[in-house]
Amino acid sequence: MLFWILVAALTAALAVILLYPLLRGAKAADNIRAGEAAVYRDQLRELDRDLNGGLITPEEADYARAEIGRRLIAVSADEPAETPKPARHHRFTEAFVLLVLPVLGLCLYLTTGRPDLPSQPLEARLENPGNDVAVLITKAERHLAEKPDDGKGWDVLAPIYFRTMRVNDAQLAYRNAIRLLGPSPVRLDGLAETLMAVSDGVVTEEARQVLEQSLTLEPDNPRARFYIALSMEQAGRPNEARQAFEALAKQSPADAPWLPLVNEHIAMNGGAKSGADPAAPGADPAAPGAGPAAPGAGPAAPGNPTQQDVAAAETMSAGDRQQMIRGMVESLDAKLSEEPNNFEGWVRLVRSYAVLNDKDRAAGALKRGLAAFPPPGEQGRQLLALARELGIATEGAKQ
Repeated sequence: MLFWILVAALTAALAVILLYPLLRGAKAADNIRAGEAAVYRDQLRELDRDLNGGLITPEEADYARAEIGRRLIAVSADEPAETPKPARHHRFTEAFVLLVLPVLGLCLYLTTGRPDLPSQPLEARLENPGNDVAVLITKAERHLAEKPDDGKGWDVLAPIYFRTMRVNDAQLAYRNAIRLLGPSPVRLDGLAETLMAVSDGVVTEEARQVLEQSLTLEPDNPRARFYIALSMEQAGRPNEARQAFEALAKQSPADAPWLPLVNEHIAMNGGAKSGADPAAPGADPAAPGAGPAAPGAGPAAPGNPTQQDVAAAETMSAGDRQQMIRGMVESLDAKLSEEPNNFEGWVRLVRSYAVLNDKDRAAGALKRGLAAFPPPGEQGRQLLALARELGIATEGAKQ
């Protein structure tokens, strides 16, 4: 009942606001004419003062008085004829505001609204949040504000923060969970991934130390081993990165979901995929560490670092090294634009943009790669699987 009373009050207030300019129309016209008459009378009095002060001659005063008197008579003569007009002109508009608008609003609300739905204040929604993630997070935050030493609460909230891209809050939550509950591979890996998200996909020194701590607790932890190998790749040390990825591939089961990703990084760093024939099309005979190239062998796959690039990267700062990596990725992008029939190149390009946290360019590269290798084919399906694995939108790319 209170709801309908509030609706009626708001409707009445809105009607008054809309009708006010219409209802005051006649009074406004009267006020304008009365104001004009008062101005002319003031001018007549001022004219008499000027004449008495000798500022104007009697002839000038008579001429001015006649002109002002003419205007005053004209204003006074218009009053009876114009006074009743405004009230007659707005009757339809007033009826529309008072009747039609409220009825239309009521019908619209009854059609699209839920008058039977009970009110849900924040406190009630916090008690029964359902599937509302925002309310669940708010409820957990309130609980932790009252009990900041609840390690389990921080442990539950940290991955939720990370999934909702609140990476700074996730980092704090992981640190609190580790401080209160102690380190575990899951918490340390989560903290490392959060640190990488803050640094735009770069495995920083702090993230690497966290991952190494995770390996001390679980030496066969594939996630930590993968990210440590990735840090070597980002640091411009392809030989070490390849060896680390190859060791991870040997350790992994044949049906491990991360094995295709590991194999791609092995190929990116100049090695052959796990279980692949070195002479197969996926191998790169000119890559470092693959032995001397046979006479007449093709050049290295576009985008792979040369020995000179590797030597130069070892003397660079982290920022310069990252810039060099971006330059290599852009070079690969340009070469694939000229020669799009290179499946391995598209895989490397999409993954490289994803590692650099440039999802827009990764999606663009995926779309161009699918244009060269359509989804109905095996290679197109592999590109789509790679996109899903990296969290890249595939809806627009399939078109």
